[in-house]
Amino acid sequence: MLEVRPLRLPEIREVRPRRHRDARGFFSETWSHADFAAAGIDCLFVQDNHSLSLAAGVLRGLHYQLGAAAQDKLVRVVRGRIFDVAVDIRRASPTFGQWAGLELSAEAWNQLFVPRGFAHGFLTLEPATEVLYKVSAPYSPADERAIRFDDPAIGIAWPRIEGRLTLAERDRDAPLLAQAELFD
Repeated sequence: MLEVRPLRLPEIREVRPRRHRDARGFFSETWSHADFAAAGIDCLFVQDNHSLSLAAGVLRGLHYQLGAAAQDKLVRVVRGRIFDVAVDIRRASPTFGQWAGLELSAEAWNQLFVPRGFAHGFLTLEPATEVLYKVSAPYSPADERAIRFDDPAIGIAWPRIEGRLTLAERDRDAPLLAQAELFD
C-alpha cells in the first residue's frame, strides 16, 4: 500500500511506501509498477542511480534532459536528508517557472516523483547523504541541460545551511531559466 500526496505543483508527488517492522528491522517494497500505476504514476523505469554526498551543503542541480531522453524520476534517500526540488520547465504550462520542494530522509522513508518536463535538484542537509533514484530514460550527455539553482525568476527557498554550498562547475555556471533550452 502506498500513500501518495501531490505537492504545490500537482504533477510532483510525495510517495510513502509502507515499512513492515519487527525485531529484526524492517522490510519495504519501494517500487512496484502495479501499485504505482494504480496510484497514477505509470512509467517504466530503465535505470537506477545512486549518489553519495560527503558533506552537508552539496547542491546538485537543477538538471534535466530534453527530447526522447527526458526522464521521469523517483527519488529517495537511504542515508541522511535532502531538500529535493522540481521546477516546471514546460513553456506552455500554466505553472511554468514554479517550483515545489520537500525534505526527503531515510528516517521519513518518503520519495519524490518528478515527471519529465521538470528540472530536478537537491541540497544535502546532513553529511554522508546517499540518494537513490530511478529514471525512465538512460542518461544522455548530449541531451543533458541545467538551470541555475539560484535563479531569482524561480525563487527557490533553499534551506539555510552552515558554511558554503558545494556545487559542480557546470551547476554554478548553468544558465538562468530565461536563457535555457526548455520543453515547449
